[in-house]
Amino acid sequence: MKRFLFISVLAAFSLFGAGCSEDGVDFGARPENRARPVEPVLLENGRPDPAVLAAEQVVHRGNGGEPETLDPQLAVGLPSSRILRDLFEGLTTESAEGKIVPGAALRWNISRDARTYTFYLRRDLSWSNGEPLNAVDFVYSLRRALDPETASAGANALMPILNAREVLAGEVPVEELGVGLLDDEYTMQITLTGPTPYFLGLLASPVAFPVNRDNVEALGADFSRPGNLVSNGAYVLKNWTPRVSIELEKNPRFREAENTLVETVFYYPTEDRSTEVQQFRLGELDWTSEVPSNQFRWLQKNYPDELVISPWMGSYFFGFNLTREPFVDNPSLRMALILSIDRDIITQKVTQFGEKPSFSLVPLGIDGYVPFAPEYADWTQEERNHEAQRLLEQAGYSSEEPLHLEIRYNSSGNNKKVALAMASMWKQELGVISTLVNEEYRVFLQNREQKVVTQVFRAGWISDYNDPYSFLERFRTDHLRNDYGYSNSSFDALLDEVGTERVRARRERLMFEAERVLMTDNVIIPVYSYVTKRLVNPHLRGWQNNVLDHHPTRFMYKLRSRGAEDELPADPPAIEPGAIVLEELPVETTAEERNDAEPARLEPLPGEPEAPDSAPDVEEEIDAGSEAAEPLDDEAGDQRGRKACCSTPTSAGWAWCPRCWS
Repeated sequence: MKRFLFISVLAAFSLFGAGCSEDGVDFGARPENRARPVEPVLLENGRPDPAVLAAEQVVHRGNGGEPETLDPQLAVGLPSSRILRDLFEGLTTESAEGKIVPGAALRWNISRDARTYTFYLRRDLSWSNGEPLNAVDFVYSLRRALDPETASAGANALMPILNAREVLAGEVPVEELGVGLLDDEYTMQITLTGPTPYFLGLLASPVAFPVNRDNVEALGADFSRPGNLVSNGAYVLKNWTPRVSIELEKNPRFREAENTLVETVFYYPTEDRSTEVQQFRLGELDWTSEVPSNQFRWLQKNYPDELVISPWMGSYFFGFNLTREPFVDNPSLRMALILSIDRDIITQKVTQFGEKPSFSLVPLGIDGYVPFAPEYADWTQEERNHEAQRLLEQAGYSSEEPLHLEIRYNSSGNNKKVALAMASMWKQELGVISTLVNEEYRVFLQNREQKVVTQVFRAGWISDYNDPYSFLERFRTDHLRNDYGYSNSSFDALLDEVGTERVRARRERLMFEAERVLMTDNVIIPVYSYVTKRLVNPHLRGWQNNVLDHHPTRFMYKLRSRGAEDELPADPPAIEPGAIVLEELPVETTAEERNDAEPARLEPLPGEPEAPDSAPDVEEEIDAGSEAAEPLDDEAGDQRGRKACCSTPTSAGWAWCPRCWS
């Protein structure tokens, strides 16, 4: 199938009517008269004075995507983990500041060799159904996570536990896992293969959460559905309407129920970030999972108190499927694609939230670790592009025999924009013809795991704990979430050594070397390190920024208002000044429509002459049901003139160019 696409930069002045701000654009009325919260007053015990609390303690949270499951041992991704942290509590848990504190375990001891952990559980714990909860439940759940019949997506995180690898491989029974009761049903011991500094943090992640054995065995896969799920956290699952909302209610049997003020939590699976912003403006959300980059400046002006941006311990990258052509045994081709991505343009012109360009897997900010930096990180982009062109030719591709690629990503406005930018850069510098495929989150994860249709795909990782191993382990040969088909015995051996190394400096050196091996093998395309960016209702208090971006609802509360009802500002503009405009035809459904389709036309930039109508059309290959972006051909650039440094004219003015995205 074929369709046409033009990518252009438009000045906002050509799109909006009169009316000016200091930026020359009218952004609408500012919300000066919105209701404001009263000043919070805390009592001696740290709790807010009841007089300042809103009468209704209900929180509405945007969740991004739909959770794949609410089974703690099977769940992957942020949409699930956010909810699971409200529903369950591990042996350890996190404070509002993101620090590891006692959870179900009141205290613990660690042996001198740092291999044996003894946990002493609280004796007044219960499940949400009233049944007692003790160490037996945690032993069962950890064994379940590593049982090969469970097929836990997060099981590899538990590899530090003695015999975990052998249990997961089915070589020894789950009873031989280094987890068991010690003196009584409230004391348990976990033995590790070697010192693991992040282990206490790992126990606060969903894969280590307890599940009710009777419930699981009686109901099977249905145990995690509303009306069935038995949990031990601050909330219980009340309702789940797919693609609409997930409703949680306060768990009166939670050990900290008296100090949990929010009575009801709604999570909304909304992958469209603009829709989340609109819901927030209408008062339907207290919290957005993200905000779209093309509304950033407008939000800064109109919602300065609500817009929260902070560092996040995560990396955004794209992965190669090393089991499928053209990437099998072709590191030169992969390196060419890696080099030709201009990360400064992506972070400064596409995402625009303060993300840091990245050339490695592990992000900056992890305690005591400096990520590996490849040699090309110090090159200019011009030098990278020159080397990329050489490597592409070495791999057997040219303008006469161009490379055709498919870029796959999950639904999100920002994911699409980054994929479009990458496709344009590859076209501009290497002549690569790209097809873009957008998928719903769960389908996207399934296709990645199966490795049948993927070539280049959006990836990334947000760490559950403050350690580089969280990023590196996913690339082990036997890791269940190794969606890349990567296998390197040297890499695996280095991670094995990390698991047994007691000296911190040596351990960090081993992880550095493992990251060097991975990056030298050209398995991923690093793009940037994450920041969180969301809108938060000023009435919502009790949460604090932290690099892990974990915000359990039980620490939150809502303040009453001291003013009138909110007055909404005018709608945000469709785009902002200098923003990228991506204009494309809908995917054609018939051959006739495809043959008759005309390319999208955009007005030239103010002050620029129109290009002749005879400018050549630009085509791109596209599969049924996918979204495509064909970056523009620049063959006729010299013949038709160019704007400053731009070398990519179109029939409708000037197209976006990686050299002058402005």
